Amino acid sequence: MGLKQIDHGSEEYNKMIVLRKQILRQPLGLSFTEEELNKEKDEILIAAFDDDLILGCCVLSRINGETIRLRQMAVLDTLQGKGIGASIMTFAENLAIDKGYKYMIMHARNTAVGFYEKLGYKVKGGEFIEVNLPHHVMEKELE
Repeated sequence: MGLKQIDHGSEEYNKMIVLRKQILRQPLGLSFTEEELNKEKDEILIAAFDDDLILGCCVLSRINGETIRLRQMAVLDTLQGKGIGASIMTFAENLAIDKGYKYMIMHARNTAVGFYEKLGYKVKGGEFIEVNLPHHVMEKELE
C-alpha cells in the first residue's frame, strides 16, 4: 500500500471521487455537486493505493493558520478494520504538521467516533445532524 498526496482533476482524483461517492454518499441517497468538487482545488487530497486500486482517502481543508479539518475520510468496505484508515490518518497528521498546523478537527459520524478516539481525538461539544446523520466535532492537538 502506498500513501500519497494527489492532484485535483487527475485520474487518481477521479478514483477518489468514485470511492467517496460509493462509501459516503450513495448509502444516504446523496451525490456531489460540481461546486463541491471545484472547491477541492485548493485542498490537500490524500489517497492510499495498491497499484491502481484506491483503498482509502481523505481531504484536508484549511480552517486557519493553526487548524486544518479532516473531511471525506473513506476506506473500501471490504478493507475497513485492517489498519488502512489509521495509516491514512497518520499520513494526514504528519503532512499537516509539516505544513505548520497545530490542530486537526473533523465532523465525525457517530459511528466513527470510537475509531478517532483510539487515535487521540476528543469530542468537542454536542451532537448535531449533517448529511442526515448524527455527528460530533472532534479535535486533536498535533505533535
